Amino acid sequence: MPLRSEARGRRLGRRDFALPVVELARRLLGCRLVAGPIAGQIVETEAYHQCEPSCHAARGPTPRSEVLFLRPGHLYVYRIHQSFCLNVTAEPEGVGAAVLIRAIEPSFGLELIRARRQNRPRRIWTDGPGKLCQALDIDLRQNGQDLTVHPRLQIREGHPYRDEAVEIGPRIGISKAQELPWRFFVPRSRRVVSG
Repeated sequence: MPLRSEARGRRLGRRDFALPVVELARRLLGCRLVAGPIAGQIVETEAYHQCEPSCHAARGPTPRSEVLFLRPGHLYVYRIHQSFCLNVTAEPEGVGAAVLIRAIEPSFGLELIRARRQNRPRRIWTDGPGKLCQALDIDLRQNGQDLTVHPRLQIREGHPYRDEAVEIGPRIGISKAQELPWRFFVPRSRRVVSG
């Protein structure tokens, strides 16, 4: 099925993801996350790096975190309670760093999202990492896969947000290193969870 105009744009490749993780987290705002027939603009991200204790890579590679040390552009998907979280790796291979995609503004595949989110109100379809993964049918099957060549999942260039449209603040939902200003979000988006 061909992508509609809102899902088009250059697909991000390896070099696009090979940025310092905090820079990549800001850069991804406004890009399009595409998952098969669904597409939406990324409106909230968080950066995680092995140098700080809330990152799963802080203790070095483990069976769970080894994906974080792969080349930039790989998917790191993990389970938290009954939900999943979608991350994309950054920085050079061997550095444990990734950007958590927290929220999108969906624009394509709305009926499929509605069904997957069990007819919940549209404003809460994709306003958190677990809801986002449910809406896009993302789970541990995608963990470790290469986003730059994945047949169903990809990130494409979109319409970057100006600095004045973006807020920066502490990450939410973690118990360590909360003070780091590594969360980037578009406050006018109804999909952003207030932290």
